[in-house]
Amino acid sequence: MNYAVVELKVCVLERQIFDFLGYQWAPILANFVHIIIVILGLFGTIQYRPRYITGYAVWLVLWVTWNVFVICFYLEAGDLSKETDLILTFNISMHRSWWMENGPGCMVTSVTPAPDWAPEDHRYITVSGCFLEYQYIEVAHSSLQIVLALAGFIYACYVVRCITEEEDSFDFIGGFDSYGYQGPQKTSHLQLQPMYMQIPLDNN
Repeated sequence: MNYAVVELKVCVLERQIFDFLGYQWAPILANFVHIIIVILGLFGTIQYRPRYITGYAVWLVLWVTWNVFVICFYLEAGDLSKETDLILTFNISMHRSWWMENGPGCMVTSVTPAPDWAPEDHRYITVSGCFLEYQYIEVAHSSLQIVLALAGFIYACYVVRCITEEEDSFDFIGGFDSYGYQGPQKTSHLQLQPMYMQIPLDNN
């Protein structure tokens, strides 16, 4: 359990770094909450706190849901569009995924003059020659998070079950019941015998 939690934490930290570089505010917030929950889950495992581990397992369900949404966003499922929608940046900026310009083999070319609709503080560029498009890299990141989350959920349920069974068996044998068992009483081998004393009578 501890190994799985640490591995999950390392992967989400790596993802957090690239989301920061791309100014993806919604993923940054989700990753931050996930890191906090992972720390609480690790604490619950070390301290044998089933409530913390249960909360960690519940969060993993929400984490899987979020990553499924990210996959659908980049694959443009339904009405989602990665080119026009700014959902991941809360519509406060036009930043895209960091991998869009820095993917493997990508060549970035500035277009001058920039179109009139382009913001003044942004470059208008074209990206070509990428070995792997940025959306597939983001999908791969989310898919890895889903796989790790499912493994973490299974381990969390297993750990909670083990802790619960240990507590139940300990209670059954009277581990917390100070009145459930009394040891044999020590018996004394000495027995008190009545003593008879003869008192001399005075004839005078």
